Amino acid sequence: MDEDLRERVEREAETAALFNALKHGSDAQVGAIMGPLMGENPEFREHGDEIPGVIAPVCERVNDLADEAKRDRLAEVDPDAVAELEAEAEAEEQLLPDLPDVADHEEVRMRLAPNPNGPWHLGNARMPAVIGTYKSMYDGWMLCRFDDTDPETKRPDLDAYDGIIDAIDYLGFEPDEVVRASDRVETYYEHARDLIDAGGAYACTCSQEQFSELKADAEPCPHRGQDADETHAEFDRMVAGEYESGEMVLRVRTDIEQKNPALRDWVAFRMVDTPHPREAAAEYRCWPMLDFQSAIDDHLFDITHIIRGIDLQDSAKRQGFLYDYFGWEYPEVTHWGRIEVDEYDVPLSTSSIKERIAEGELDGWDDPRAPTLASLERRGVRGGAVVAAMTELGVSTSSADLSMSAIYSANRERVDEGTDRAFLVRDGERLPVDGGPDAGHPPVHPEHEDRGRRDVPLDDAVLLEPGDVPAEGDRVWLKGWGPVRNEDGRLVHTDEGIEVVREEGVDVVHWVDADENVPVTMRTMDGDVSGRAEPGVGDYGVDDLLQFERVGFVRLDDVVGDELTTYFTHA
Repeated sequence: MDEDLRERVEREAETAALFNALKHGSDAQVGAIMGPLMGENPEFREHGDEIPGVIAPVCERVNDLADEAKRDRLAEVDPDAVAELEAEAEAEEQLLPDLPDVADHEEVRMRLAPNPNGPWHLGNARMPAVIGTYKSMYDGWMLCRFDDTDPETKRPDLDAYDGIIDAIDYLGFEPDEVVRASDRVETYYEHARDLIDAGGAYACTCSQEQFSELKADAEPCPHRGQDADETHAEFDRMVAGEYESGEMVLRVRTDIEQKNPALRDWVAFRMVDTPHPREAAAEYRCWPMLDFQSAIDDHLFDITHIIRGIDLQDSAKRQGFLYDYFGWEYPEVTHWGRIEVDEYDVPLSTSSIKERIAEGELDGWDDPRAPTLASLERRGVRGGAVVAAMTELGVSTSSADLSMSAIYSANRERVDEGTDRAFLVRDGERLPVDGGPDAGHPPVHPEHEDRGRRDVPLDDAVLLEPGDVPAEGDRVWLKGWGPVRNEDGRLVHTDEGIEVVREEGVDVVHWVDADENVPVTMRTMDGDVSGRAEPGVGDYGVDDLLQFERVGFVRLDDVVGDELTTYFTHA
């Protein structure tokens, strides 16, 4: 290979290495760029034996650059490659498919419709994550409407209203408007009366069993021929609370021969004896069913796009009858499948979690073992990581498995850069130390020398985790301090250089001084873990994140005297 060709190989290799490193966020590898390099430059192929030796030092030089310097250099040698990277990054950022017929609407308006019957579990986070992301994509508008018109079966929890707003905030979103359906009952009554006038409703005293038989046989209810005046009178009695639960319902008149029995003359209002827990709504006894209430509100708030579970496909069809009676245009609807979450023994069910708490199996909604947003937040998981994992699932009608590793990976990207390191030793074994310096100085962050180094004292003994104790005659490297050899149960400083780690495979281990340390309780999904941390940990405060080296990220939760309680985030 002559000098001119060598220089050309180096130039092409530099461009390929810069592009590869920036695209994948990792070091450029000779093997990774060899293929593209030879494919785009056929004249290099006859020198295939020499090429790796030419491009290896190029990759090393590129890998020594910071990301910003890599991008600047790529802009110098190949501006088109930078533009290609930016286009790919933009495409990757849009994890969600475009909403249908967006151009037909002046503004994309979507809604969250939580039932405030308890704090949110992980499954509840999917709706705000996706809708909030769509709001950002289209510079749209988002409503949070509490669907709290079932005071009995899904009885509202008064603390859940504010708790859910806090959860939405944790995920990084803010609704443009917040309403409670229980404040809008008079509006639903007004539209029920309009529906009666349009011939779309009638009052029915059939028992549930009687109507189910009629519906199954596609036979009309005996009250179906009721005129509007009689229906108005009966509905007024319902509103006045003159009927008890189960005595009277208001039905939407559909097609009794509908192929799907679930669409035949469905219930719009029913009587509920149990008072609503909110004082402002406690007097109501005639309550709308969710399909009626939601349909009215979606129209009145100009909702353009609805996302709901595939199990609610019949809701859109039932509500379609109302929209036809009122002459309204139904919003665009996207259905998605269920999600399942691995790693937890507790079901994604508000009632199940409440039951576990009541029985003492969980300490509360923020117990590390609970599959809840409160638990993740207390553990130090950023809301944006939850959103990233949820949006990555998309909006397919197929069921999806949410891996907690996806949330942890997204969270690691968000917190690793800003999180200081520290040592925590669990089940520490005490070993005397002979010789060596009186303190270790590991970096505060291994990738940011500018943040300085920690001072970890070492007097005459250390604590090591049992698995890190070297066998008799073997060595380990106490990170930030130096090498020691086990001689008759004592760790003797050997005064060797770091090359013993690189060339002889001596293990690097974390440690703390046997006497000068901080007691730590680390709460995990598998129970509480006790340990001892380096003294500097005591300088951090509640809500700070640390990474206990070789253990994982933790959030500092409580400081009582010299003792710390932390919540394990993830490895």
